[in-house]
Amino acid sequence: MTFTNENIKNEIQKVLSFNVDDQQYVYRRIINHIDLTTLEGTDNDEKVRNLCKNAYEIQNTAKDIPAVAAICVYPIFVKTAKEALVGKNINVAAVAGAFPSGQSSLDIRLAEVRYAVEQGADEIDMVISRGRFLSGERDFIREEVSKHKEACGNAHLKVILETGELLDPNLIFEASMISMEAGADFIKTSTGKIQPAATLESAYVMLSAIKGFYLKTGKKIGFKPAGGISEPETAIHFWNMVKYINGEEWLNNTLFRYGASRLLSKLIDVIK
Repeated sequence: MTFTNENIKNEIQKVLSFNVDDQQYVYRRIINHIDLTTLEGTDNDEKVRNLCKNAYEIQNTAKDIPAVAAICVYPIFVKTAKEALVGKNINVAAVAGAFPSGQSSLDIRLAEVRYAVEQGADEIDMVISRGRFLSGERDFIREEVSKHKEACGNAHLKVILETGELLDPNLIFEASMISMEAGADFIKTSTGKIQPAATLESAYVMLSAIKGFYLKTGKKIGFKPAGGISEPETAIHFWNMVKYINGEEWLNNTLFRYGASRLLSKLIDVIK
């Protein structure tokens, strides 16, 4: 499959023209797809506990408001988050493997993944080595993803492509396919540390790869746009993109997540 900017632009315009019959319903559903995230140098145990509390206290059965899907933190805070979320049915995800650059030895990166899993992480978000990918080292990318998957044990692996550094849609498609073939459970747009982060252009390419991979293998891979998705209207555009390309069966939080830190509060504000 070959992508052109014109083709992608035309497809995105179709998605942007969609009307959502019940925005309030979709806003509520999106909440249950959020990986509520804090990945700052100022993070501490208290901040993580407060984030966890916010993640489950917004749940309101009377107003049909669900809890979020997961909390995403650095490995050092996984244990804190797990303890704060006991009995809450909210997963704990950890960025690991020398996030956000990936610039460390593979052994050290894998040790960090194993540490996060030992601390209780349900999900691991790792980032590929973009420099090596752009240098043509495709076999290394396959190796690092497959070894991260092995280090995850029973935890799910989300593979971050950092599409803002790959830029070329055909490279994004290739990186998506390699990651899925090597064992990714999810493919994710961005770390949130590089601009541009999540874009509808990269989403279109990655979701097309997921669809092609499913048609070829019968295996469903998840999708996670992350970075810069803070407005409810923007979140709906990504929702519509997933529905347009992959269908309703992908609109559940085992196959579709949002990585966000500010989106949740804005969704609560607009829900009537």
